[in-house]
Amino acid sequence: MTGDRGLALLKPFLVDAFAGFLCLFLLDMGLVAGRGLRDEGRALSAGVLAFAIVMPLIGAVCAAALSPLVGLSPGGTAILITLAASASYIAVPAAMRLALPEANPAIALSLSLGVTFPFNLMFGIPLYIAVAQRIGHS
Repeated sequence: MTGDRGLALLKPFLVDAFAGFLCLFLLDMGLVAGRGLRDEGRALSAGVLAFAIVMPLIGAVCAAALSPLVGLSPGGTAILITLAASASYIAVPAAMRLALPEANPAIALSLSLGVTFPFNLMFGIPLYIAVAQRIGHS
């Protein structure tokens, strides 16, 4: 809205500072998860750990089923499936801390960052791409 001149004035506060604020935010999330695991590590039962794998797959199946209905390309389908299968690694933990202050954020952070994220990187994304390609060729 402000054009190039306005962006130049706001750049030091918005654009340049973003990386620093993001680093501090991610550090805080890591500290919360670490402290919570130290104090409440026993809360991560086998069932809770399984949830961190099964729930993303349920989201992936839902997205895969819906993607042909909206006419997505195989690449668009792969992205939609990946997003539906991903825990929101940044936005949701912050929102949950505000919405449910009595909940233990260490559990959600540990599951999303320590289980779901690595699962999606190693196994999920290749699977989602294969499914998207298969859907695209059907």
